[in-house]
Amino acid sequence: MYAISLGDDGAELRPLEPWHAEEFLAHLERGREFVNEFIPFGAKAVDPPTAREALQRYADMRAADTASLHGLWLDGTLVGGVLFLNFDAEQANCEVGCWLEPAATGRGLVSRAMRVLIDFAVERRGIHRVEWVASAGNTNSLNVARRLGFTRDGVRREAYPYGGVRHDLEVWSVLAQEWRAARARAAHDDH
Repeated sequence: MYAISLGDDGAELRPLEPWHAEEFLAHLERGREFVNEFIPFGAKAVDPPTAREALQRYADMRAADTASLHGLWLDGTLVGGVLFLNFDAEQANCEVGCWLEPAATGRGLVSRAMRVLIDFAVERRGIHRVEWVASAGNTNSLNVARRLGFTRDGVRREAYPYGGVRHDLEVWSVLAQEWRAARARAAHDDH
């Protein structure tokens, strides 16, 4: 299967599939408290069969072209990932998301992987609007959206009940023409 290098530090983007269940579970166990602070991602994956179920759900959505998971590996160890949610090629809209275990933070892994994901969505799949939705308290996630050139559309106040609290959700987006312009500026600045 494919492995896309994300730089010289041994970081790779690869498909995250049901057969990765045990590795996915071990990764979640290392970072569960951190990952689940704002979202219940992987919360139901508590043993190999439930981890496989979680990954199979995304494999099924990938087959239906509505979502997909992509793992982030650092020196051969699964440390997080990026994903498409609510992928709607007909309407040319999608949502992206991410997660990392604590040991992998601060390296720009999500930003590097997200550039690959968004380039694919915009250039290969014709997506016009890419959305990023995160709890208002999740400053790490919101900072990545900002660094990638997303614009804050607004706040869905107390829209997300999680952990006994109703969280505000921030909605950010980048449009295809904005993404292309930002990528062209970045390429120009690299030369």
